[in-house]
Amino acid sequence: MRSNTLPRCFMPIRHRVQAVDLVGACRAFVSVSEHGSFTVGAAAARMSQSVASRRVAALEERFGEQLFERTSRRAVLTPFGRDMLPAARQLVQAADVLLHEAEAAKHKPWRLTVPGICSTVGLARLVAEARGHGVTLDLRVAAPTQRRELIHSQQVHAALLAVPPDEATWSVPLGLAGAQDPGMKRVYLETLRIGRASAGPACRIWIQPEDDVPHIRDPLTRLRDAVGLRPAQLVAAADLTTAAAEVLCTRDLLLCSPAQAEELALNWRPIGEITLSRGFALAAAADGNPQHIEARLGDVIARCLGAGTQAGTAGGAAA
Repeated sequence: MRSNTLPRCFMPIRHRVQAVDLVGACRAFVSVSEHGSFTVGAAAARMSQSVASRRVAALEERFGEQLFERTSRRAVLTPFGRDMLPAARQLVQAADVLLHEAEAAKHKPWRLTVPGICSTVGLARLVAEARGHGVTLDLRVAAPTQRRELIHSQQVHAALLAVPPDEATWSVPLGLAGAQDPGMKRVYLETLRIGRASAGPACRIWIQPEDDVPHIRDPLTRLRDAVGLRPAQLVAAADLTTAAAEVLCTRDLLLCSPAQAEELALNWRPIGEITLSRGFALAAAADGNPQHIEARLGDVIARCLGAGTQAGTAGGAAA
């Protein structure tokens, strides 16, 4: 069947005025009508007189009626032009609102929930780096379980979730840190076993809230039982400050990253019998896609989490 649709190049001019051109043409029409002059109206609309004239002419071609009675000094609305002016003004105002909303949406804070193990300077650098990419971050610090709840309830746009290492985008090595130099390259849990001749209280291992997750806590618990430590020698702390205070004034050890050990001036060593690490992945709420944030801020997120710190560099670790 032969189509009745003409090729674009043969369409009349009035059918070629697109929606975006219609807004521009109406903007010129409204401004000229308000100032009664193509010269002044064009300047007020921030366009040249020739552009304003072409746009109004295109609009008249589209409507098939004249909008202005043009004289040497004035541009006077025709009766048809007066009828069209209110609708044209509404279209221009709606377009301005749309542009304003689009600009506001680009600068709307992007809510991201992050682990409590991130340092203040690390979070500050993350926010600053994001601004450089045109993203305003609104950070919410929360524990692993709370971060999942926030993302599921869509109270945040995205979350840095605690995941097993094989599912992780960023991995942070974990080891044991204490106030005293252990004098060895690794700390073996079996050396913490209490014997009959042992003096003083048993050495405890403190797990901070960020590491109180199954893929870290459970392997460590099984190792505790396998080497014969007492149940009370593995303690889940209510917060990092409490755990760090106990470690600083006793022989206790803190399960932590090299970066945290360095911040607390503790001596960090990897665990001899097992390799543990924190895993993190960026997840978005609902059908969101966090890849644009990950692509732009992946490196600074890694530094914020301590993923860039290599084992054996904190607190005078042995070479």
